[in-house]
Amino acid sequence: MLATLARAAALAAFVCAPVCAPGAAFAAEEERLVVAGGVLTEILYALGAQDRIVGVDTTSLHPPRALEEHPDIGYLRALSAEGVLSLAPDRVLATDAAGPADALDLIRQAGVDVEILREEPTEAGVLARIREVGALVEAEEAARALADEVAAGFAALAQARATIEAPVRVLFVLSLQNGRAMVGGAGTSADAIITLAGGENAVSGVDGYKPVTDEAIIAAAPDVILSIGRGDHALSPDDVFALPAFAMTPAAAERRLVTMDGLALLGFGPRTPQAAAELMKILHPEAVIAPVIAPLLRAEATR
Repeated sequence: MLATLARAAALAAFVCAPVCAPGAAFAAEEERLVVAGGVLTEILYALGAQDRIVGVDTTSLHPPRALEEHPDIGYLRALSAEGVLSLAPDRVLATDAAGPADALDLIRQAGVDVEILREEPTEAGVLARIREVGALVEAEEAARALADEVAAGFAALAQARATIEAPVRVLFVLSLQNGRAMVGGAGTSADAIITLAGGENAVSGVDGYKPVTDEAIIAAAPDVILSIGRGDHALSPDDVFALPAFAMTPAAAERRLVTMDGLALLGFGPRTPQAAAELMKILHPEAVIAPVIAPLLRAEATR
């Protein structure tokens, strides 16, 4: 039934296209994409392929207009097959965090291709994902240019890291629930961005995102607490340093809490070099950041 409805909607859109709007006949020949994963939406916009998108998930926060310009299919990990198929997509592009698996299976059973792109928080992973998305939407040339720009940013970061003599210890806090901190340990995107920015993960002995005890926070002795901005729900210094364990860390002396845009910080997409450079400027003001990063930061600020 879902497949029939989806294909009927697609056929209606195709028949209507030549008379509905100027240029619509050309658009009808291109794939209709539903995107589940903010980093993939970001890449498609950077490649100039946003006109192919017919739906995005709620993590598609950059550029900010993405959720305004396209229907919202819900949260990445709680997708509805009916909601996706109602948009009559030809293909779904999703990160490997998308789900649930049953919903994705139903979408496939309806005859829609589902492409799963692996999330890998490394420099090589970022560049590979850009090229992979470019190949999927036949924008290889734009993807090569974007990958080259991002690679130049990573190279500049490496040069800047070489000027840092004493890495700052950073504790990434994903959330505070009932006073218990969920932190980012080894193998996480938080760990990777801290390293790219020239810092040292204060809980590198923890694997993944895990809740930790007060004793572990004190023992980690972070110089800086790092978290993501969530609008009105972002952590504040009062939230963090009022807790006894955090009050006993070196970070408490100057109430050093840094919050940044979550997708830029943890998404490992085209903005990763800029995000790492911004974090590096905060952690290590003495670091010499190569000029190639500065134009990227200025360009981002104007968007």
